[in-house]
Amino acid sequence: MANINTSAKDRTFDAIVIGSGISGGWAAKEFTEKGLKTLVLERGRDVKHLKDYPTTNMYPWEFPHRGQIPEAIKAENPSISRCYAFKEDAMHFFVKDKEHPYIQDKPFDLIRGYQVGGKSLMWARQTQRWSNFDFEGPARDGFAVDWPIRYEDIAPWYSYVEKFVGISGNKDGIPNLPDGEFLPAMDLTRVETYFKDFVAANYKDRHVIYGRCAHLSEPQPIHIEQGRVKCQKRNLCQRGCPFGGYFSSNSSTLPWAEKTGNLTMRPFSVVHSIIYDEKKGKATGVRVVDTNTKEMTEYYANVIFVNAAAVNTNLILLNSVSNRFPQGLGNDSGVLGKYFAFHNYRGHISAQYDGFKDITTDGRRPTSAYLPRFRNVQKQETDFLRGYAAGFDGGRRLTSDNSGFGVGLKDKLSNEELGPWYVGSHMMGETIPKEESQLTLDKTSKDEWGIPTLHINVGYDDNDEKMLKDFFEQMTEMYTKAGFTNIQTSDSHQAPGLDIHEMGGVRMGHDPKTSMLNKWNQLHACTNVYVTDGACMTSTSTQNPSLTYMALTARAVDHAVSSLKKGDI
Repeated sequence: MANINTSAKDRTFDAIVIGSGISGGWAAKEFTEKGLKTLVLERGRDVKHLKDYPTTNMYPWEFPHRGQIPEAIKAENPSISRCYAFKEDAMHFFVKDKEHPYIQDKPFDLIRGYQVGGKSLMWARQTQRWSNFDFEGPARDGFAVDWPIRYEDIAPWYSYVEKFVGISGNKDGIPNLPDGEFLPAMDLTRVETYFKDFVAANYKDRHVIYGRCAHLSEPQPIHIEQGRVKCQKRNLCQRGCPFGGYFSSNSSTLPWAEKTGNLTMRPFSVVHSIIYDEKKGKATGVRVVDTNTKEMTEYYANVIFVNAAAVNTNLILLNSVSNRFPQGLGNDSGVLGKYFAFHNYRGHISAQYDGFKDITTDGRRPTSAYLPRFRNVQKQETDFLRGYAAGFDGGRRLTSDNSGFGVGLKDKLSNEELGPWYVGSHMMGETIPKEESQLTLDKTSKDEWGIPTLHINVGYDDNDEKMLKDFFEQMTEMYTKAGFTNIQTSDSHQAPGLDIHEMGGVRMGHDPKTSMLNKWNQLHACTNVYVTDGACMTSTSTQNPSLTYMALTARAVDHAVSSLKKGDI
């Protein structure tokens, strides 16, 4: 990659992308492929595919703590320690609470990945499209503001992204979960298939499907060209995949961008703010603080994409103040940082099934079954707005008798037998964006790079509680009718943020008076600045959002390049 010199000319590019995660990597790929000299700014260290996955081939006994996190580290990092993937084999990819503090006005577990590739290295890789039931939701149900786009606007970009990423899945024909460009699906377990067939026979509007995921089940030429090969089903994805079997910026979009010769990657670059030129009426560049030296440098470009992940994208725009924008860049509406939302993951339900005792599972796989949203889809039918999706997983575990002691206990433990089939579901509920759910900057305290400390004031509401209750009721009913036993529900009471699906604060909308971005993801009041990560989302729906970020990004870059050629920005 190109070196960066100190002259203003050498610090000037055609495009600047802030952030190198899932959406930032796509912005880099699209800009560089279209011939634009592109600077990507990443506040963390560089991580190269293959080279910088230190634990990817380690055996369990090679870890000092057998994969667990020492109690001292947990005590210093209470939020990140609650994340399912924060373990000894991958904790080097996660931001420690102690090193990057924030202020929780309400409990919020912020999960971050500060390195080239961002959280694309350890995301859960679930990829479902939105439908018009999702894009039309706010207008139909009277919350937030109307999305300025519909499914038809983004559908071709979903296809464009899916072909490059590689998504395994089935053509399920479900109107509220559109089909995509799929590689062959991996198998469901026997009890998952049983539940799928049972639901299909007993509920006309409910479906159990294979969970679509960004794994190469059957690589196509475009994936081989990226240097990626078939998913090995190791289920060690959070360590970084040396095969490129799952999609990440590091294995896919960033190396692809680098091959063009148009990419300049600058790690250790904390973006302080975006520079707004009041005479020109547009943004001209960004101020960057070197992570290590704390030296500030300015970089310039004709177009700027902000893809720092939802929370930090809000922070950057809030901190980008000028005479024209005293409350943050583009914030004429006053909604910057507000209407922030997430997914409700609190509900879990488990059970057993006593059938299929002559069948078990073989090997591993990176996904499971999935129930698309079925509540309030066609019409309002409950006492809460919107709905939830659910994961569904079933298998068998080896069990042994652990009673007794001494030689007798050792003999029992060595005689393992397969237990009954277990099943389990987790909820992914849509939360309603609210004005009081917001991110703000502290007026006095700053971090070591001179950036104001962030306040997060986001929580659950009565709608979330009613939705959780309905999830338990509906899933218990289906489990019972399906013949599952020992049904147990649990509410984790986890704080928002642990879902790692934070969205909003820089929402899209038709009206500049009530939104920040137009239908092309441009700031209404500063049209050469685009936001295409989670911050742009007007509502959350129930699907995992990363695929939508990627599609929005590719679409927005196409618009930006066209606008640059026309002289519109």
